Amino acid sequence: MANSTKSKNGENVLEIKNLTVSLPKGADREFAIEDVSISIGVGEIVCIVGESGSGKSVTAQTVMGLNPPDQLKPVAGSIHLNNESILDVSQERLRQLRGERMAMIFQEPMTALNPVMTVGDQIAEMLEIHTNMSSGERYKKVLEVMEDVNLPDPKKMIDSYPHQLSGGQRQRIMIAIALALEPDLLIADEPTTALDVTTQAQILDLIKDIQKRHGTAVMFITHDFGVVAEIADRVIVMRNGHVVEHGTVDYVLSESTEPYTRMLISSVPSLTPPKREPIIKGEPILETRGLEKIYGSLGLFGRGRVVHAANQVKLEVRRGETLGVVGESGSGKSTVARCIVRLVDPNGGEVLIDGNDIAGLSQKGIRPFRKDVQIVFQDPYRSLNPRRTVGQSIIEGPMNFKVSKSEAIDRAAELMRVVGLSPDALDRFPHQFSGGQRQRICIARALAMEPEILIADEAVSALDVSVQAQVLELLDQVRQEFDLAVLFITHDLRVAAQICDRIMVMKLGEVVEEGPTASVYADPQHEYTKLLLDAAPGREVDFTAAVTG
Repeated sequence: MANSTKSKNGENVLEIKNLTVSLPKGADREFAIEDVSISIGVGEIVCIVGESGSGKSVTAQTVMGLNPPDQLKPVAGSIHLNNESILDVSQERLRQLRGERMAMIFQEPMTALNPVMTVGDQIAEMLEIHTNMSSGERYKKVLEVMEDVNLPDPKKMIDSYPHQLSGGQRQRIMIAIALALEPDLLIADEPTTALDVTTQAQILDLIKDIQKRHGTAVMFITHDFGVVAEIADRVIVMRNGHVVEHGTVDYVLSESTEPYTRMLISSVPSLTPPKREPIIKGEPILETRGLEKIYGSLGLFGRGRVVHAANQVKLEVRRGETLGVVGESGSGKSTVARCIVRLVDPNGGEVLIDGNDIAGLSQKGIRPFRKDVQIVFQDPYRSLNPRRTVGQSIIEGPMNFKVSKSEAIDRAAELMRVVGLSPDALDRFPHQFSGGQRQRICIARALAMEPEILIADEAVSALDVSVQAQVLELLDQVRQEFDLAVLFITHDLRVAAQICDRIMVMKLGEVVEEGPTASVYADPQHEYTKLLLDAAPGREVDFTAAVTG
């Protein structure tokens, strides 16, 4: 290991020494984290990386005092914030320290923000609790911090509610709340995982800018080594509750000999598309022509907001081919997928499945085509019924199409093997599996219908990088084995580079560029495509060379 865990300047804002936090009895291990030591200095960004269950978030939440005390108890070690022991202070003092001296940005701002309060009031609330400012002073300070995080037109946005803002704007509001009192320590727990690539780049730039201007110490939790390469001064690698490596970002990315670290780095998808066998040309199995989807209405007196979520979208996918659809949030990617599956009704155009136009069919008329097109969603836990075994979930579809129960069970067992799980697990419930295993089950459920077309809608975006690599390999494997046409929707250009034969770039409901993946990545023609590629975190780092070098 390099550098030990000391800060680059020797002046520590946060000092964690030999921290151990216990888990409840009956858990899969005794300690959530064990003997963890981390320090962060003034104006330093330390990234903590590792897979789910590594102890990253437990460490951060223990610093903030947010863990449920009856389940996650610190049993050894110490935490000092500016030389004050966090573990020994009263709850009243801890509440005072939160906001004034340390603050946290969470992964999903929509669940962290109050939906019935304006964003301005939520920032002002922090000031009201922790300061003696007058209402006028608070209003001025709210506008100041909103400007500080580069929000557009703060005087107008101050009265907006969270649902009226984009994902990136909501995350900026969370950062504004965290920075309202200019804390010494900022903890960011996966703050960019759910964001599209350009918004992610903006948030990363914002955090770096704030760190430089205010001298803030930043603990940045992530599983994305692209983000690490972009933002970190030092890196802490955690696994199963232990620190397995620490050092400068240059050391960890280029000189690490720790097998687990090298495995994580090797799992980062390259932005360079691999050579893929050309698809034999033939008639498209999936095609859209002039596809239209409009949301909104004219409203009172003929005025209202109308959004063209899909505008004259044309696409073609052949058997054995993967077409990637990329773009920012709001570009229309998922709308196109939902129109194809007929989860929403298109307003115009054609959706052709093996030459049959299903766009205008009734729900009864669409039923025979349901089994031909299957979709795998982003969140497998929400996709599976928590009260049904995974076996029951997999056999439900085939049985609805007159397959006998015994045949459906045999098919489910075989598909569990195909996706790398034991058939013995068919009697277990979704909560008994990891996120990656649940996504494999969702793929098995889709394949049970023996579809011709598989749609993956952000199917790997919520997974750890190593699990993501496994699921991507599985999707490519089943595409070849079952000769599927795959529509792969993602905002992650690294992922798209590795799995897609062709790429379609969407912006504001329209297709702005389309072509073979290697060609589009090597020589993008549209300015928007260039913007997306330039925004990919860690784009200057060759992670393959970092591992093999």
